[in-house]
Amino acid sequence: MNTQRPYSRGRDNNRRRSSWMERQPARSFHPRTGTYQAPDMKAPRTATHISNGTKKTAIGRPAGRPMRRSRFNTGAPRYGGTKSNTPRSTEQHAPNRDTGDTKEKLVPIPPIGDNLRIIPLGGVEEIGRNMTAIQYHDDIIIIDVGIQFSDEETPGVDYILPNIRYLEENKDKIRGVFITHGHLDHIGGIPYVLPRIGNPPIYCREFAALFIQKRQEEFSHLPPLVIKTVKKNDAPVAAGPHFKISFFGLTHSIPDSTGIIVDTPLGRIITTGDVRVENNDGVPDDDEISQYEIFKKDKALLLMMDSTGVDRPGWTISESQVIKNIDDIVAKVGGRVIIATFASQVERVMEFIKIAAKYDKKIVIEGRSMKANVAIVKQLDLVKMDHVIPIEDIDTVPPHKVMIIATGAQGEEFAALMRISNQTHKSIRLNETDTVILSSSVIPGNERAVTKLKDNLYRHNARIITYLDSDVHASGHGKRSELEWIHRQIPYTFFIPVHGHHFMLKMHAELARSLGAEAKNIIVPDNGSVIEITPESAEGGQKIFVRPERAPHEDMIVEGFRIGEAQEVVIRDRQALAQDGMFVLIASINVANGKLKKSPDIISRGFVYLRESQDLLHQTRWIIKKTIEDATVGMNPINFDYVKQAVTDAVSKFLFQQTAKRPIVIPVLLGV
Repeated sequence: MNTQRPYSRGRDNNRRRSSWMERQPARSFHPRTGTYQAPDMKAPRTATHISNGTKKTAIGRPAGRPMRRSRFNTGAPRYGGTKSNTPRSTEQHAPNRDTGDTKEKLVPIPPIGDNLRIIPLGGVEEIGRNMTAIQYHDDIIIIDVGIQFSDEETPGVDYILPNIRYLEENKDKIRGVFITHGHLDHIGGIPYVLPRIGNPPIYCREFAALFIQKRQEEFSHLPPLVIKTVKKNDAPVAAGPHFKISFFGLTHSIPDSTGIIVDTPLGRIITTGDVRVENNDGVPDDDEISQYEIFKKDKALLLMMDSTGVDRPGWTISESQVIKNIDDIVAKVGGRVIIATFASQVERVMEFIKIAAKYDKKIVIEGRSMKANVAIVKQLDLVKMDHVIPIEDIDTVPPHKVMIIATGAQGEEFAALMRISNQTHKSIRLNETDTVILSSSVIPGNERAVTKLKDNLYRHNARIITYLDSDVHASGHGKRSELEWIHRQIPYTFFIPVHGHHFMLKMHAELARSLGAEAKNIIVPDNGSVIEITPESAEGGQKIFVRPERAPHEDMIVEGFRIGEAQEVVIRDRQALAQDGMFVLIASINVANGKLKKSPDIISRGFVYLRESQDLLHQTRWIIKKTIEDATVGMNPINFDYVKQAVTDAVSKFLFQQTAKRPIVIPVLLGV
């Protein structure tokens, strides 16, 4: 609910709204501004300026009109150098944000000296667009280049990228890009980012390399990528004279998931990427224990760890348990089995394919992203796929011998499962003998879409199984107890939580403190935070701190063919258009005397239905005429910018008084 509005905009409140308006005291017409105001209303704020040697009065924001709030104007403080009186916890944070609506002025970042610099460019104020730069002297390496998908706060935006202006200004120092795994929140930004930073070489494991190459086929106009595949036991990669980088295995939800070890002159940095711990009722598997044995001997300088699941207590159920439960379901059902999961859950999809072979079922793969990922699995020969058939052959197989693996468990409008559920899929129709397994949890924000999907599915009387009914899903991100276990396996001096919203990072910092880490050795970063570690020889010894300066951090967006920093005014206008619509007025002014040549024309979209609002339009036309002719008295030549502002404010205020809506008012004034 939007608490800034005086009352609800719901259909049931139309009558209440009308009676509320009728009970208001009579309004008087302000002769200068052309707006109605109640007898007890204060005059609108004005500002005086000089135009053509004459003092003019411009109208400011209507009194009492609240500011719009959005992702780009939340009213929350922006991060800058201003101090806050808010009590802070004892671990270090990025400097507080200043309030305001304008783009932050960037302060030049001082030379690095002999310090080790870490800059999280993305992924520490949100889920997604993970990217971190590590610098020592004139060498920079980058870990991951991810994207974040747009949401309702970014209409018209395709993807959101980390801000790479710092890297663009230092691209001659970049020695390589190192990838933890092949999910889009870690590799999706490569086609947009790498050409802008000199196309440095990419180092990654084989599965991620294939994902990157597959995605790059959509960008054939770009120069070819330099991808160097790193195998499990390869020697460390030298990235300039100061860095040596190696990979270590860990568990996630995609093959070849790795953590990265960066050996620097000041010590070793370990970053896990996305991580979970395969376990049996809270007891880590032997493979998990062996993966972390390499860290027991030497204490790391810095640990950077995934924080996505830290707010959930306990241990994630074992992936093997998920597969066992689904195996049991498939063994017992008598009709078709349709399994929907994230296309990124590649290892689970591979197990589904094995289950189908076990019970002599044919597999149909549905969904563009699912097909692309399965094609890579086939290319690497990770699982036998002789029983996979095209969708066109589904009717040639008895229903009880068919298993369909599909995308769309989040209720995406055009995904395979949604099309199946609403009977728009060209080849699949649900019936009461089908079993649908939703092998995924609900991503926050998708609740309504998933509810709609389930409504559609249940209308077909098919059997629906979700993670709420049975253990048919396990997250790829470890819960709190798993992260705690990893902390105990890796001795470290300094800690930076990454990959998650700010509250997740804060909770992860608290977890580290509870395990013995000193508060002064923990940094809770923001995107663009410049974190530095001093050498042991420095005055005061080795320590970690956040510089008051900050790297460029405004959202960069992909918007059609445009790539650049988010234009806040454009985004806010789109939000306003989606919320209250637009109101265009066209007026022809006689430049000789400032009078209107004819009644103004009005165009409205998404605001009110004009045919049913004739009284409102009649009053609005009168206000337009009155405001323009009052504003142009004695004005020669006419200052059209001033008149436009006066009309915009007068009409905006009147429309809000009459409708409690704030459409974007666009005046078009023609001098004739």
